[in-house]
Amino acid sequence: MPVSPETKHVLLIDDDAEMRDRVRRALLEVGHRVSAFSSLKQATGQQAPTAYDALVVSLDWPASRNVQRVRSLKRQAKGVPLLLLCPPHRVDQAIAALRYGAEDYLLRPPDSFELKTRLDRILDRTDLTSRIAFFQDELSKRSGLKSLEARSPTMRTTLARVLRVAPMRSTVLIYGESGVGKELVARSIHFNSPRRNNPFIALNCAAMPGNLIESELFGHEKGSFTGAHARVRGKFEIAHRGTLFLDEIGEMDPGTQAKLLRVLEEQEFMRVGGSRSIRVDVRVIAATNADLESMVARATFRRDLYYRLKVVTIAVPPLRDRREDVPALVSTFLDQLSRENAVYRKSVTPDVMSAFQDHAWPGNVRELKNMLESLLVSVPGEVIRLEDLPSSVRPARVAPGPAGLRPGVKLEDMERELIERTLEHTGGNRTHSAALLGIGVRTLQRKIRTYGISIAPKRRRPRLRHALNPNSR
Repeated sequence: MPVSPETKHVLLIDDDAEMRDRVRRALLEVGHRVSAFSSLKQATGQQAPTAYDALVVSLDWPASRNVQRVRSLKRQAKGVPLLLLCPPHRVDQAIAALRYGAEDYLLRPPDSFELKTRLDRILDRTDLTSRIAFFQDELSKRSGLKSLEARSPTMRTTLARVLRVAPMRSTVLIYGESGVGKELVARSIHFNSPRRNNPFIALNCAAMPGNLIESELFGHEKGSFTGAHARVRGKFEIAHRGTLFLDEIGEMDPGTQAKLLRVLEEQEFMRVGGSRSIRVDVRVIAATNADLESMVARATFRRDLYYRLKVVTIAVPPLRDRREDVPALVSTFLDQLSRENAVYRKSVTPDVMSAFQDHAWPGNVRELKNMLESLLVSVPGEVIRLEDLPSSVRPARVAPGPAGLRPGVKLEDMERELIERTLEHTGGNRTHSAALLGIGVRTLQRKIRTYGISIAPKRRRPRLRHALNPNSR
């Protein structure tokens, strides 16, 4: 679809006043809006280059600065096409600038028809590229698979199970710590199922007060309670023929649990204050970071609802158990966040990537993504370095022990102390410690037994047997 020139706002930069006015008139004649300045500094004092649809810039600088200026322009005007205007003796510089992001060039002074043709062509191409990128991004969001990086064996098992259960109608219960991406897994199930063209509705049970969650789920009739000024459809009604995702299902109050059980069994419900049953076809996917089995034993979660929800279970591993996925996640998030924040896409150094892989990530994938967004918008330059990281992520330097490297110290004593300090540094994580020491986990475990090293027990949430077995039903 061709671009409408009337809607395009062009930034013109030329330090020659006579030439600037001539080009400005030519752009106005072909229907563009034009903001003309003598320098980029003057232009950016008004508004950012990213606010324009195209840049038309005179390439009449000293030859040694042309490529540098073009690269600087492309960094500041991320995604905005650049058309260069150059005098005949600068053509070689214009051609060189094409390799650094400029879309096209014209000789000064430009012919009006040629200017319109070239500018419309690059606007059309940029618009098409933007639309393709938008649709690809939307497709990846809908499928949910782009951010479910599966280089590690544990995540590959999870992803394989997601694709296997997606076509089914069964209720799914997703287990995992906070921040591992349980909603992303639920979206992946939905958008890889026959229901993909129908609604995916998410409700966080922990974020809703107990007296409102019933109305959120089932809707209410006008006048059913104070403030109910009109009939409102609930999430079940809105999700008809689609999927309803109930996050933090363990936080649901007992009364609503009983009503949810009836909907799961009968596929019908009544609005709050209503008298007519409404039938729906909704697939329910629930998620929790709690131990529902223990809650059932303590009578804080309904046993019948628990067994009705756990028809199919999927365990999402924490990020510390799938460190092989970290590099791909970092790359995916940097791409996504740079687009969303309209900032230059930064890279990370190898030691930063190593620090990311060594970090325990208690907040899991959510913590990684939030940290990358903070670094992306706060770190100057194009590269994120080790010193840019928060101290909690930077690797700690292990101080030499009292034994040191003095003559007469036994090799076993030095090895025992190194293992003890490494285990202390990793919080007792044997897998992480073995990687830092450059030995296998079994070798490390054998040395721990040989030296009688005691490890402080880690406080961890109980994990259910069926949640650890991806093939359980």
